[in-house]
Amino acid sequence: MARDVFEPGIVPGRLEPQNYTEGFSDLHPPLDEHEALVAADRCYFCHDAPCMTACPTDIDIPLFIRQIATGTPDAAAKTILSQNILGGMCARVCPTETLCEEVCVREVAEGKPVLIGQLQRYATDHLMAQGVHPFERAAVTGKRVAVVGAGPAGLSCAHRLAMLGHEVEILDARPKPGGLNEYGIAAYKTPNGFAQAEVDWLMQIGGITFRHEVAVGRDVTLEELKTDYDAVFLGMGLVGVNALGAEGEDKAGVANAVDFISELRQSGDMSGVPIGRDVVVIGGGMTAVDAAVQAKLLGALNVTLVYRRGRDRMNASVFEQDLAASKGVRIVTHAVPIAVHGNGSVREIEFEYVDEAMKGTGQTLRLQADQVFKAIGQTLLGDGLPDLDGRKIKVDGTGRTSLDGVWAGGDCASGGDDLTVTAVAEGRDAAMDIHTTLMGAAG
Repeated sequence: MARDVFEPGIVPGRLEPQNYTEGFSDLHPPLDEHEALVAADRCYFCHDAPCMTACPTDIDIPLFIRQIATGTPDAAAKTILSQNILGGMCARVCPTETLCEEVCVREVAEGKPVLIGQLQRYATDHLMAQGVHPFERAAVTGKRVAVVGAGPAGLSCAHRLAMLGHEVEILDARPKPGGLNEYGIAAYKTPNGFAQAEVDWLMQIGGITFRHEVAVGRDVTLEELKTDYDAVFLGMGLVGVNALGAEGEDKAGVANAVDFISELRQSGDMSGVPIGRDVVVIGGGMTAVDAAVQAKLLGALNVTLVYRRGRDRMNASVFEQDLAASKGVRIVTHAVPIAVHGNGSVREIEFEYVDEAMKGTGQTLRLQADQVFKAIGQTLLGDGLPDLDGRKIKVDGTGRTSLDGVWAGGDCASGGDDLTVTAVAEGRDAAMDIHTTLMGAAG
């Protein structure tokens, strides 16, 4: 039986069992065959398609939609996956509303784009459901590559290298592969274990092995990897969490949003995940929205998302912001945390309002809170890394770092948006440059 929704503190089981099932079901139910054909028929199949330019992985969008329209979804899937091997996940989590669909000719003319993301999911799901892997390995080259990190960048790089005939070993600090796809995305976006299913499907290419719970700097050094392998790709993401810089932020009840999302993703029973009655999430990106919405879905009575700038500056898309609002999340902007109040545990969090220049106004706001989630960005951790550009590894357009034989991509590398689809593109492109370099050296 559910607890009283007004019960203070951080407790599990605030809702009836059916509420968890409904709340964490698929955010976008898949299209059936008829719906996919109708959606595909709206595409103009533009010759110089703006949607392709807006796609970080350069998928031939008009081609794959035409293939769906002509009744060959498996061919459409191969078109997608040849550019984006994690096309199934990206179809679920990519902010298409700010990428391909935003520039769709139908969107510009009518305010209603072709459902590119949902059509991509239809095609890739159709192929994966058959257990079919559409790619084969080239002849074995005898070259060995270490990939650090089993997230989108690492998986994309590993698959392309394996397809080109190289032996790849992925080292990851976590017990399961997938990176943020497995640990960092809202449960309602990828239900039913899809992240692991996609990894298992990807592994059918062969030539890839995993070493779990191995962290560079703790269990192995970058120098050792350079010695033991012909090339190294760094795709370990960002694992450190930025501090609030507010007095009292070490109090009980203040936690990292990424850890909260990870706990949810790994939980077999959502009702067992404790949540506060009054929850405050600090940040303006996808992680902040994912944490806020899921807090509400777990039964938090009041959830407030606080961001230091205006809504137009939030990294979370307008769709994500509207989703949060539709679930009952209150969004407060132009406010920065200055103090966490409470005797040992958080009871209130105090903010100061700031102007557009981030200058304090002297006006403050206190929010009651028994749980606070920080979603204000992550940082790179590690010793002996290549040169940095700011707080990330400095790379050129092909992913090369300052160290010979070492490439990098994804969230840990400079340049690009912190998106799954961007990480996939960077991993793929680095793999192609690694291949060219290794085979040139072999020649």
